[in-house]
Amino acid sequence: MLPAFFPVAVSLLMLLPPPLSGAVREKKQLTLRECVEIALVNSSTVKKAEHAVRLEGSDLLKSYGQFLPKLSVSAGYTPVSLTRTYSDLSARSIAKTQTERVDLALTTSLNLFNGFQDYASLRAAIKRREAAGFSLFRARQIIIYDVTQAYYQVLLNRELLKIARENLSSSRDQLQLTKRQYEIGIKPVTDFYQQQAETADNELTVIKTENNLRQSGLELLRRLRLDPADEITAADIPVDSLLDLPLHLDRDRLVSQGLANRKDLQSSTLSTNAAQWDVTRAAAQRYPQLDLTFSLNTGGYPYYTTTADVPPSSYAYPPFSDQLSDLVGYSLSLSMNWSIFDGFLTRYNVEQAKINYLNQGLDTADLKHDIAIDIELAADNYTAAFKQIETARQGLKAAEKAYETVKKKYDLGAASFVEANAAKAALVSARADYSQATYDLALQKNILDFATGSISLD
Repeated sequence: MLPAFFPVAVSLLMLLPPPLSGAVREKKQLTLRECVEIALVNSSTVKKAEHAVRLEGSDLLKSYGQFLPKLSVSAGYTPVSLTRTYSDLSARSIAKTQTERVDLALTTSLNLFNGFQDYASLRAAIKRREAAGFSLFRARQIIIYDVTQAYYQVLLNRELLKIARENLSSSRDQLQLTKRQYEIGIKPVTDFYQQQAETADNELTVIKTENNLRQSGLELLRRLRLDPADEITAADIPVDSLLDLPLHLDRDRLVSQGLANRKDLQSSTLSTNAAQWDVTRAAAQRYPQLDLTFSLNTGGYPYYTTTADVPPSSYAYPPFSDQLSDLVGYSLSLSMNWSIFDGFLTRYNVEQAKINYLNQGLDTADLKHDIAIDIELAADNYTAAFKQIETARQGLKAAEKAYETVKKKYDLGAASFVEANAAKAALVSARADYSQATYDLALQKNILDFATGSISLD
């Protein structure tokens, strides 16, 4: 048999608090600015753009270096060299010579002319370096735009969840009231069952809205490149600040601003200019190449011995250090290299560079046209968002009054459940429409700023 105190002990154990390891972690609240800063640091797109800028910087340095003289140093060391020669042909006697030799050479060359190839390469490198900088700027703007869209979506889904939960709470209260009214005979049983169904439908709506909020939160984490297990939440933004935006837009000014500010357009224009210089660089192979070369060399024998029958004084070399200083020689040469026919290779390279230049020009023209269209669309959506807010605000006021009237009539038995439910559904829909219209205005303003290239990196 179990001891008499066993049930008491079990009850006390059940009353103990759960272990700390199972405690819910508090979510870290992040503002929009903090989210943007995190995304800019963690974004692989920005890092790739930074790498591209770094590479173009190295290419520019290389292009500058082509105008400087080339310098090379060479050294040779032969530890042992053995040669045999006939010292007396009649006696067929062989003399052996064994040496150790060191050779040093310093060579510098300067290209005087190569058909302006180096100059064209330098101009193209400068344009591409500037284009890479603009591409990096635009990549950061894209990150800010994307994070802002995801952030506002989280706030909108949170607001919709709040509305859904309030509606569910109201439905549950109404269910309890309907149940009591049915039990005392004021309401028919059909109203009770219909209210049960309505409450269940609202519970389903809450579940779906919670899932939407969870998904939007994960999408924000995706853009921040944070661990999905991180518990974060978006800080609220006052709704009034979202509505404090200009109503009227100057479309012509916005288009001009977009064409002037869009860094991707500036990058594309510079890339087109670089491609034009590539044509000049490819055509440089048609001209002769002129080089000036200067060479300084010396050498000596640290060790020299021979068995030839000659006076020893003939092979008495001075000290090795004296040889290196005494045997210094130099040469200065001017050389020209001109490829008369290369199997149409230069022609192909020039044509390839021209086609690339034409394609770059087409891409730039298309981008300029698309920017104007995108700004017009963004301006239309922005203006429509303002109108939707005003319409949604009026609809919300009307739905609130209608629901209050129908609710009083329903409580008094003068209205049917269908009428009360329709009025409540209209109110919930109106509240959701107003919240969506409010955040849609903020989203459209973000899109308009992105289209005009006016998103600030600060």
